[in-house]
Amino acid sequence: MKYVIVDKETCIACGACGCAAPAIFGYDDDGISHVLLDNNQGTTAIPEDSLDDVIDACEGCPSESIKLSGTPFNGNPLKEEVLDSEFL
Repeated sequence: MKYVIVDKETCIACGACGCAAPAIFGYDDDGISHVLLDNNQGTTAIPEDSLDDVIDACEGCPSESIKLSGTPFNGNPLKEEVLDSEFL
């Protein structure tokens, strides 16, 4: 299982993630991205049929705000073990 979260502190509201994976990413009133699956908590596994789209979104994020991991984030986008390179 793979998990995703957006670091809302570094997101620049460019909209690239929503274009790549509209079923996974949404935006708040300021255009800042968040994960729709679990209100950006990083606790719900990415559906297998959306994983490639999420990886595309991660690769296309200019601020590197999208974080991927093999373990849940539990709401912390800065958790110590982020395994982006494992997926990309």
